[in-house]
Amino acid sequence: SPFDYASIRETLDAWRETGVLVREDEPAYYVMGQRYTTPSGERLERVGFFAELGLEEYDVRVVRPHERTLAGPKADRLKLLRAAEANLSSVFLLYEDRENELGEILVRALEKEALGRATDQAGVEYRLARLTDRAEVERIEAFMAARPSVIADGHHRYETALEYRRQQILDLGDDADAPWQSTIAYFANAYAAGSLLLPIHRVVRSVAAPSEDEWRKLLPDWTITRLPDVAPEGIDALLAEVLAPLAERPAFVAESADGTTLLISQEAVRPDELMVRIVESEILGRVFGLDGGAIRGGAVGFPKSAARAGQEVREGQGT
Repeated sequence: SPFDYASIRETLDAWRETGVLVREDEPAYYVMGQRYTTPSGERLERVGFFAELGLEEYDVRVVRPHERTLAGPKADRLKLLRAAEANLSSVFLLYEDRENELGEILVRALEKEALGRATDQAGVEYRLARLTDRAEVERIEAFMAARPSVIADGHHRYETALEYRRQQILDLGDDADAPWQSTIAYFANAYAAGSLLLPIHRVVRSVAAPSEDEWRKLLPDWTITRLPDVAPEGIDALLAEVLAPLAERPAFVAESADGTTLLISQEAVRPDELMVRIVESEILGRVFGLDGGAIRGGAVGFPKSAARAGQEVREGQGT
C-alpha cells in the first residue's frame, strides 16, 4: 500500500505537543561521537557536529557532490519533505581540517555531560552533546565559512532539499530567511582517523562482464592482477588484504559471475580526483559504456556490503 506521508506530519506535531521535540532558547551546535569497529577489527571514533546548512546549487561550489543520483528516491523524499515540512535526516558532509583546528572544541564538548548515549544494532556507540559557548560557536562558523564541503552521504537528501527550495521560491518568492533555504547536515573532518568512509560497491546490471583480456585492452594504463577465487562471505577480508597497500592510489576489485576476480590498480597517485569519479568515468563509462543517464536509470546497483555485491554477481544479477 502507498506510504502514508501525512502520518509523518501528525507524528511530528504530537512530538512538539508532548515535548519530545523542543526549540532551544539559544543557537547551538550538536556534537556527536560515533565509536565503531571497522571490517578489519580496528576500533575508531568519528566526531562531528550537526548544524544548519544554507542550500546552494552545486555550481556555486560551496557544497560539492561526488555521486550521481536516481530519480525514484528523490521523488519519494520530495513527497516526504512536502508532507513533513521538515528535514528528517541529515546530509553527511566532509570538510578539510588538516591541522584539526576544530577537533579540540568538539572533543571538549563531548567530554561534558552528554545529552544522550545509545548503541545501535550494529554495535555503533553514540554520544551527543550540545555546544553553546559563543566564542567556540563563532570560531566554528568562521572556519566553515571559508571552506567548501563534500557530500559523503546524502546526495538524494541534498538534491531533494534543493528542488523543494526551487519550488518554494517559484510559489512564494525568494525570502532569504525562509526555513526552506537550508537543511540539516552533519559535518566531520575528512582528515580525522575516525572519518573512515567504507565503499559503496557497484553492480552493473545491464552490460555483460568483460573478459580478463578485454579488461586489459580497455584499460591499458592500469595494472590488472588475477586474484584467487573467493566466496561472497570472504570478499571483505580479500578487499582489506589487497587494497590496504594501495590506499594512496586508484584501485578496485572487479568480480564476474564465473568467479573471476581481478585487482585493477594504477601506479600514479591522483590526489585531486575522487575515486568515485574515476570509477564513473573510466570504468562505468569507458569499460561498460554507461553515461550518467543510464546510471540514474538503474543500470547500476549500489549494494552497501561487499558480500551482498558478490552474492548478486554470483546469482547473475550483474557484474
